[in-house]
Amino acid sequence: MATRKPHQPKTGDQLHDDGVALVPEKSRIKPPPLFKVLLLNDDFTPMDFVVVVLQTFFAMNREQATVVMLKVHREGKGVCGTYPRDVAATKVEQVSAFARRHQHPLACVMEES
Repeated sequence: MATRKPHQPKTGDQLHDDGVALVPEKSRIKPPPLFKVLLLNDDFTPMDFVVVVLQTFFAMNREQATVVMLKVHREGKGVCGTYPRDVAATKVEQVSAFARRHQHPLACVMEES
């Protein structure tokens, strides 16, 4: 006479007291909201300075930085990048401090993406 093997739970299953295999529930954690970091146009900050800011704080090459700088110049604002809240806030503070240190009124802000 053949003997039956008891049900073996699959890897990752947990065996309940009555022998019923339970499948772990997947958590539904939302990813954190992202924020866009923007530079705002003004009539005093030199274009070359904006390019340096984009290269220094947003890891853009010269061509990418020039495209964003021209967007800021022509449209009044330009997106530098999209980040979680803490990273975006840090970038805004770094850019603002750098602009002040070099006596430029360049404004950097963040808004929810």
